[in-house]
Amino acid sequence: MSIWSSLVGAVVEAGQELRIHRTRVLLSLIGVAVAVCAITSVVGLGGIAEQSVREQGEKSGGRPATLFIGASRADGQPVTRDALREAIDAAAARYSISYVSENSYAQQQVQYLDGAASVETRLVDVPYAAMHRIELAEGSWFTPSDHNRLAPAVVINQGMYRRIGSPALASHPTIALRGDTKTVGVVVGVIEVPYQDDYDSMFMLGDAYAAIAGTVVLSELSPNFEVWVPEGISAELSGLLRRDLVGALGEGTQVQVDRQDAGAYSEEDPYASIRLLVGGVAGLVLLLGALGLVNISLVTVAQRVREIGIRRSFGATAGRIFFAVMMESVVATVIAGVFGVAAAVLIVQSPLVQGWIIPAGISDTPAFPLDAALLGLAAATGVGAVAGLLPALVAVRVKVIDAIRF
Repeated sequence: MSIWSSLVGAVVEAGQELRIHRTRVLLSLIGVAVAVCAITSVVGLGGIAEQSVREQGEKSGGRPATLFIGASRADGQPVTRDALREAIDAAAARYSISYVSENSYAQQQVQYLDGAASVETRLVDVPYAAMHRIELAEGSWFTPSDHNRLAPAVVINQGMYRRIGSPALASHPTIALRGDTKTVGVVVGVIEVPYQDDYDSMFMLGDAYAAIAGTVVLSELSPNFEVWVPEGISAELSGLLRRDLVGALGEGTQVQVDRQDAGAYSEEDPYASIRLLVGGVAGLVLLLGALGLVNISLVTVAQRVREIGIRRSFGATAGRIFFAVMMESVVATVIAGVFGVAAAVLIVQSPLVQGWIIPAGISDTPAFPLDAALLGLAAATGVGAVAGLLPALVAVRVKVIDAIRF
């Protein structure tokens, strides 16, 4: 109980000293608050930047863990799309895999006003959008009802959209698709992929493409699929899927089941470099804040020689003097830390700042990280303790005779 009483007394005494020296405290706390705000903002914005990098990786390679599935035969005969699809659907049902999508490439002839052109076409299924964080500039993604369309639904990129005149999607614009049988595709969405605007590309449901493509075209297609599975069991599922697919497709079939998302490329943390950069900048900011506070604290102690000497003459112990000076610094920096963290929250959550840091934007903006706030408060406390240590040691060495001579 006496320990707690002493601690509370020291905090109250530190608060009184802070009120007495308001100007000095304000000048010292401005630097600490700015430093804490900076370190907390850097950590918070670093989390947003990490989320942006993660989302960009998921758009190309899929969410963790996405398994790519392909098959071929040793005798050179192709594995048909229908056979591979049937085997994968059966395996997905067996292992309760909800996200399964085709991911094959084809070339589709499209008739424009200025002539026909071959357009890169990705054959997918409805879950592909969730697996790859597809974002649409206009319109909507495929729905299960699109499988029943006589005129296949297509999602095109912005470059192709401009080429057909950027019509309103509410008018159900169509594009002419050429092949063994001529048909039209209904544009239902425009995908937002800026780096692909320099060439035309589009998405089409795999079943819709199979319905309009000729037998020869389908025989030349290399069907590929992918599944999104829990990351913790992805390695085990890879082996099970490979075994089951070989059994379903027959001997002599070579099945490839590989993880293709960003987490598959290295066993190391793919975001370690971002964390290292953020930590380095934050540490530098914190060091600068601590140095400024130490200088101000030393000057303050030098000006309080008379006060400290008088307290010693009235029986204050060296430990009491040390703890009192130390607590003044700690209490002051904790208060500054609270204001710094509050300012950091406003900065990090500002749409203007987020748009400047991440021009491309992110789909799932993370909440302000609690660890960043705790780090800011811990940093403020640590800076106060370190900055108060040297002045406290100087204060302990003050003698009564020094107060008389001062």
